[in-house]
Amino acid sequence: NEELAFPGTFLPAAERYNLMPLLDRWVVSRVMQWLAANPAKQLAIGDMAINLSGQTLADHRFPAFLREQFERHRIDPHQICFEITETIAVTNLTNTLKFIEEFRGLGCSFALDDFGTGYSSLSYVHRFPVDILKIDRSFVAGVERDEGSRAITMAVIALAHQLGLRVVGEGVESVA
Repeated sequence: NEELAFPGTFLPAAERYNLMPLLDRWVVSRVMQWLAANPAKQLAIGDMAINLSGQTLADHRFPAFLREQFERHRIDPHQICFEITETIAVTNLTNTLKFIEEFRGLGCSFALDDFGTGYSSLSYVHRFPVDILKIDRSFVAGVERDEGSRAITMAVIALAHQLGLRVVGEGVESVA
């Protein structure tokens, strides 16, 4: 019997038992396998976004695994965008910056995920060599009805553009 398990159900347990590096490796491997098996769809998709956990960024063996996956499946690194949450990036600052520098050098892009919910958003955003800011859904969801959410979202968009970054709004569900 196969049941759908939502991330909020199993990710906390995976984090608690330090299984995130194993899970992230599985995801990376499956994404690369799929991209290699579907070359026509690869072109239509554009960037494939893969979230990485803080435990994975702290795993000194993960970069070698990742390079091996790119080579094995012959995937162009320009097609991969790694998403890292702001809190994780700040918590593992040295490892995160080293990882980003290495894989941006290969052509991967990076997104700072859940932007606006961390404790030091503005003090760190200009230090991260990322390509995309993803505005947290808690701000985006209130844009239509809440002036505060609208003001924060507009400010983040302006900040991102001033820094030369692309912007993604999480949870966009309407034209407004």
